[in-house]
Amino acid sequence: MRVAFATLGCRLNQVDSQQLQSALEARGFATVPFGAPADVVVVNTCTVTARAEVSDRQAIRRARRMNPDARVVVTGCWAQTSAAEVAREPGVDLIVGNADKERLPALLEEVLSGPRAMARVEVGDLRGARIGAIDARPRALGRSRAFVKIQDGCQHRCAFCIVPAARGGSRSQEPKVVLDQVRALAEAGYPDVTLTGVDIGHYGWDLYPRTSLAALVRSLAGVPRLRWLRLSSVLPSYFTDDLVDAVGTLPAVAPHLHLPLQSGSDRVLRLMRRPYHTGMYRGLVNRLAAAIPGLGLGADVIVGHPGETDEDFEATLALVGSLPFSYLHVFTYSDRKGTEAARRPGHVPAAVIRERSQRLRRLGREKSHAFRSALVGSAREVLVLEARDHQTGLLSGLTSNYVEVLFPGPDGLGRRMATVEIAEVRGERTHGRLVEVRA
Repeated sequence: MRVAFATLGCRLNQVDSQQLQSALEARGFATVPFGAPADVVVVNTCTVTARAEVSDRQAIRRARRMNPDARVVVTGCWAQTSAAEVAREPGVDLIVGNADKERLPALLEEVLSGPRAMARVEVGDLRGARIGAIDARPRALGRSRAFVKIQDGCQHRCAFCIVPAARGGSRSQEPKVVLDQVRALAEAGYPDVTLTGVDIGHYGWDLYPRTSLAALVRSLAGVPRLRWLRLSSVLPSYFTDDLVDAVGTLPAVAPHLHLPLQSGSDRVLRLMRRPYHTGMYRGLVNRLAAAIPGLGLGADVIVGHPGETDEDFEATLALVGSLPFSYLHVFTYSDRKGTEAARRPGHVPAAVIRERSQRLRRLGREKSHAFRSALVGSAREVLVLEARDHQTGLLSGLTSNYVEVLFPGPDGLGRRMATVEIAEVRGERTHGRLVEVRA
C-alpha cells in the first residue's frame, strides 16, 4: 500500500507526520510523494489562522483530485478542533484528532478493510493526553537538518490562540528518550538538530523528577558529532539565569534564538494575556545579545489584535526598530472560534491591518538586510543543505546564526560542514564563495 503525506503548518506538525510515516512504514506501507499515485493520503492540518484552514481545505481537495480512489485521512489541529467541518469535505474517509494520532495506523487498517462509507471520526479528549514515543530510526524530514519533538501542548491561555484546544496541556518527553534520539541523529550524520514543541520553555515541569530546558540543553551539548543544537520558539518568561547561561556559554548551542514578541505595546500584551511585558523583553534581548556574539534573533509579531490602536502599533514599530532582530515573522490577526479575542470588541478593520502589516514587514526586511550586510567579507561555517536553491541552482548553506547563503559548488556536499566567505547581499538573498569543505 502506498501512502502520501501533505503536512501544513508548523515544524511540530512535520515531526508528527514523520512519526506517522514511520509507524505506517512499520506496518508495510511505502511512502510516496504527495501528488504521486497513492492508496492512502494523509493530510496533517493546521488551524492557527483562518488562512491555514483555507490551505487545509485546498490540500484535502487536491488529494482527492489527484487520487480519486485513495482513502483520505485528515489529522492534526483542524481535525481536533473542527471535526464536523472536516467531515463536510467530500471524499474524507477518516478524521483523527491529535489526541488519537498514535492510533491512526490501526484505525486506518480498519477503514481499509471495509467498504467505503461516511467519514469515520476519531477525535478524543486531550485531557490526560501523553506525548508520543519517538521512532528510534533517525530521520530528518528528508532534509539536512533534524527536528526532535521534546514537548507538546500548552498551559497558557493567550486570548488569541486556539493551540491549547488543538494540542492540549503541556507534556514533556523523557530526557533519556530525547538524548538517545539526538545521539542517533548525530551518529547518522545530522550535525544540526532543533528541539521543537509548542511551548518548549515549559519542558520538564510535568516530569518526575522535575527537570528543565536548561538541564536538557546541557545534557545534549556534549553529544559527539553534534555541531549545532538549536531551540525553536521560547517565551521570554522562561529564560532563567541557568538557561541564559546555557545558551550563552555552551559551544554546541547555535547563536540563534527565536523569542515571540506579538506586540510592542504593554496594553496589547495585557489584552493578549501574554506572560511578559516590554521591559522584560527588552532587557532579555539586550542581555542575550551581549552574551552571544553575532546572535541571530527572530520574533513573531501579530498585527491587528482586537483593541490595537494606532498608538499601540507605533509602539510595536518603535520597539522592533530598537532591538537587534535578524528576521521577523509577521502575522495578521484572524479570529479563532472559541478564543477570548474573537469575542472582544474593537476589531481592527482589515484595510488597517494590511497597511500596518506592510509597514512592519518592510521594517523586518530592513533589519534582515542590515544583519546580513554586516556579515559581508567574513568567512562563516555553514551546513550545506541537500537541496539546491530552486531559483538559481546554487548550493545553499545555513550559518549558525540562521542566515541562508547561496554559493556555487559541486554536488554531493549535502549535510557536510563547509566554510563560505560572504560576498554580497542582493535583496533578500545572501551570496558567498566556497572556501573549504570540512572532512
